[in-house]
Amino acid sequence: MAEITAQLVKELREKTGAGMMDCKKALTENKGNLEESVDWLRKKGLAAAAKKSGRVAAEGLVGVAAKGTRGAVVEVNAETDFVARNDKFQAFVKTSTEIALGAGGDVETLKAAKYPASGRTVADELTQLIATIGENMNLRRSSTLSVSSGVVASYMHNALTPGLGRIGVLVALESTGNTAKLQELAHKLSLHVAAANPIALSSVDVPASTIERERSVLTEQAKASGRPPEVIAKMVEGRLRKFYEESVLLEQVFVVDGETKVAKVVEQAAKEAGAPIKVAGFVRYALGEGIEKKQEDFAAEVAAQIAR
Repeated sequence: MAEITAQLVKELREKTGAGMMDCKKALTENKGNLEESVDWLRKKGLAAAAKKSGRVAAEGLVGVAAKGTRGAVVEVNAETDFVARNDKFQAFVKTSTEIALGAGGDVETLKAAKYPASGRTVADELTQLIATIGENMNLRRSSTLSVSSGVVASYMHNALTPGLGRIGVLVALESTGNTAKLQELAHKLSLHVAAANPIALSSVDVPASTIERERSVLTEQAKASGRPPEVIAKMVEGRLRKFYEESVLLEQVFVVDGETKVAKVVEQAAKEAGAPIKVAGFVRYALGEGIEKKQEDFAAEVAAQIAR
């Protein structure tokens, strides 16, 4: 019997897309024979995931969870919206979010974490789920927020079930103030972030590349006015301030009252909470954002088939 080495397990995983524990079992059952192990996995339906890996997965669910001073948000994609209503898929996203809440770290840390009661990692559990449900899936991203004192609040917009939906938000507040007041503010800010979709916490947090791109566009627009260079420079700076007001959380107008800047809302809340409040961070995940979805033209596809 051939030795079941880590390299052999890795090779079988690459060939089949099956989970690590399933590959190890297949090799053990087939005395280390790689091709027979591939067939064994195929018969068990565990190699099917590899064939599905090329499909675009832009649907699925976002999961959020928060407890005290910690919060986590996770996005798991699938090919169709139908899968989002599958109980097994929902359970996987919910459990993965809870694991992220405890383990912290990025998506690679989450993938390597142990999945409860299965003996597999989170990544391997997903591979198992792909084979079971029959759609390509992807554990796309994971983020956590934590503060030493204060609160982290979570919010799910139009939740499918508690903590699961399409737009998930975390807001972290650093403060020694009244916890109930902090939770109230964090919840309202979470609603704001979901609606206003800020790109950064403050103006200094906006990436330099974003500012330069915006400045370039605004400069070209201002030049069209035919004004002198010194006037154009002032016009650009004024429009940049407007850009910050529309795009940066602390500069935005609070959606709850439609008139007060978020920074002022936080300042006022600090008086009620009895201690200074710092917005330590926020995360907003919208399902499928940034993923290019393949556009299917069914009529064109039928016409092409007829023309053959």
